[in-house]
Amino acid sequence: MRTLILALTLLLATPTLFACTELTVEEKRLAEAEEQLPEVVNRYDETVEAFKRELRNNKGFDKTLAITTQYAEALWQIAIKDLQASDSTFDDRPLYWARLKMTQALRTEEFAKPLKKSQLNELETIIDQVSRGYSTLNFNQGSDIKILITGFDPFLLDRNIKQSNPSGVAVLRLDNTIIESGDKTIEIQAAMFPVRYQDFDQGIVEKVVKPFLKDNSIDMLATISMGREHFDLEHFPGRRRSSSAPDNNNIYSGGSAAKPIIGKIGEKHLEGPEFVEFSLPYEAMVKTKGKYQISDNREVTTLKKTFKPNSLEELKDAIAVEGGGGGYLSNEISYRTVLLGNKLGTTVPTGHIHTPRIKEFDKDVIKAIVEQIKGMLIHGVNEGEVH
Repeated sequence: MRTLILALTLLLATPTLFACTELTVEEKRLAEAEEQLPEVVNRYDETVEAFKRELRNNKGFDKTLAITTQYAEALWQIAIKDLQASDSTFDDRPLYWARLKMTQALRTEEFAKPLKKSQLNELETIIDQVSRGYSTLNFNQGSDIKILITGFDPFLLDRNIKQSNPSGVAVLRLDNTIIESGDKTIEIQAAMFPVRYQDFDQGIVEKVVKPFLKDNSIDMLATISMGREHFDLEHFPGRRRSSSAPDNNNIYSGGSAAKPIIGKIGEKHLEGPEFVEFSLPYEAMVKTKGKYQISDNREVTTLKKTFKPNSLEELKDAIAVEGGGGGYLSNEISYRTVLLGNKLGTTVPTGHIHTPRIKEFDKDVIKAIVEQIKGMLIHGVNEGEVH
């Protein structure tokens, strides 16, 4: 495990995400969620309530900071243990809602009132990021092959408050997994990203994955999200946002099919080509057996047309509207990670897996999806070209 000091340095280098003590759009959904799916929303209440008791009984910001970090990491570990304890738990939603209960407590509980706004911002950022696994990403040096995967929170919750996200389940089920494959050991580490444009613009994706791409310390980076009917490996991520769907704080991209826009990193727009090409060992990965078809998806949309290029050369001088992953954050995380790897000169195979879409929650369907993801990763590093 990385030291706490180094972890907090990473986290607090990120601009704070919260500017006031009003509930966020995500937190405001808690009441409806608890009414409609109480067993899910309250599953980790023991940890949430212990966190609140600790803060009520301890004074001083340094102590509060330590307690917040402790319980944010505990929440992440509890969710992992919960999903990996048996073959019957495939639900990412309790972690999502418990995290919001913790940040909501900092906005509403009496113990938070003496704290300065900047201190509250710091604490809420720690909860949000440590409970996503960022501070515990650490590979065993003895592992022969190292794979980093990332997933997303549930999203579009105003359409369906019960929605789950199989990419998040995959992260929780596979984090810290060690797989014996022939004479090699394959290790998987995982982290979760929010479905929020602001976090992406503040560079959270780059901050989390850069250390692993910079020193080529891993053998594969696979970002994962929920997509279409079957599995798609997104060959050509695009630079711009064009989706009409809101993020989890009901913020819109600002782009459209007619006028796609470029995301930011800090105060500047992302600098890079309109399209990039992933480097996942897709020819091996598509052979993975399972319930769903796996496609090497090359379809993109430019301002002029929708087509399936065979190379980046065919996309020269084009303006991106949608990459293989669309015009939303699924495509963008793919673009950002591939672009970052290209800028760093990484040798790490990098790319995006779009899972089949699910409606709210279906354990058996999610289980099949996660097992096929695991198979794709193993096929990729065993049969593909990885260093």
